[in-house]
Amino acid sequence: MADKPKKKIRTEFRKKHESRTRNTDLTRAFHEHGFEDDESVHSERVSGKGELTRKRTIIGDAIEHEDASLSVHLDIDEAVCLRGRVLRVHGLQSVVQAEESGAIYACATRRLLKSLSTEQRHVVVAGDHVIFRPESDEAGVIERIDPRHGILSRTSKGRQHVIVANVDQLLIVASAAEPAIKPNLIDRFLVTAEKGRIRPIICINKIDLVHAADLQPLAGVYGQLGYRVVLMSATTGQGVAQVRQLVRGKESVVAGQSGVGKSSLLNAIDPGLALRVNAVSEENQKGRHTTTTAQLIPLSCGGYIVDTPGIRQFQLWDVIPEEVAGYYRDIRPYINQCRFPNCTHTHETDCAVKDAVADGRLDARRYESYCYLHAGDLD
Repeated sequence: MADKPKKKIRTEFRKKHESRTRNTDLTRAFHEHGFEDDESVHSERVSGKGELTRKRTIIGDAIEHEDASLSVHLDIDEAVCLRGRVLRVHGLQSVVQAEESGAIYACATRRLLKSLSTEQRHVVVAGDHVIFRPESDEAGVIERIDPRHGILSRTSKGRQHVIVANVDQLLIVASAAEPAIKPNLIDRFLVTAEKGRIRPIICINKIDLVHAADLQPLAGVYGQLGYRVVLMSATTGQGVAQVRQLVRGKESVVAGQSGVGKSSLLNAIDPGLALRVNAVSEENQKGRHTTTTAQLIPLSCGGYIVDTPGIRQFQLWDVIPEEVAGYYRDIRPYINQCRFPNCTHTHETDCAVKDAVADGRLDARRYESYCYLHAGDLD
């Protein structure tokens, strides 16, 4: 049987860093020779070929999957490759675990993959399912990245910063004190979870530092919306067993601002991890970074969990103001009841959302959080 012919497709590449060398001696050349007899002025043409070319022909298939990291599926020789999972990324090197053997490889990324055009800061991220070519017992080259699901990402310098890929649920860790809880940051994580189709779980840590009754109004609002809320303390162990049960056999990611106790929570869930922790600064009550890169960690109870660096700013990726209301579970039911179909729910008359706030059917703080996001205050 004849082999299936390979498909050639035209795809866009990243803009090259190098540029054409500019002649900086034009003034001196003019004074010495003049330009009357210089035919290059009339004959020079700008060519689209060479290192500045943005589009090239490659062998592969186009990908239409909305969560694909790249727009093409490169043709590779899978007979000499292995399947694996990216555990963490350090600069240009990715730590990959082979699916069948469980062996660990330090992998570079194929240059063609890094050259393809993408809106993402990094083409390979923790959690990716990849196909890599082993070059030794400890090293290899990532040849292809499978389409993703369950993506946690944010905007960074105008590009998509994918923090982790292929997870089932997001543990949003906040602290009741030291540092103080930031409900608006929780809301941003919830919007991202709704967009990425990841199950969110809100874990409020350090409840041993406050009166539990003080947290009930906030926890009650989220609980009424159908979000799972766990009041816990990694220090005393309260609520840890509940979190351990929630992550058992799942692929989860832990996210939150610095100092809320993400690594301490993971140590409490699985003491064998022995992750490094650090105290909160006494001067400004801000956390100190102990986790420097997202990393997949296998749990003794089954499944994976991803520890991520602390996030002090979380700017939403690919969410326009008109879409924000649809990601708020409590605002969504009122959207179609407004008088104007393009109502922003901020200043219009006969707005069902504003009426719900005035009548006490919609939490005022949640509405204020929505207004900040709609206005573009995403920091």
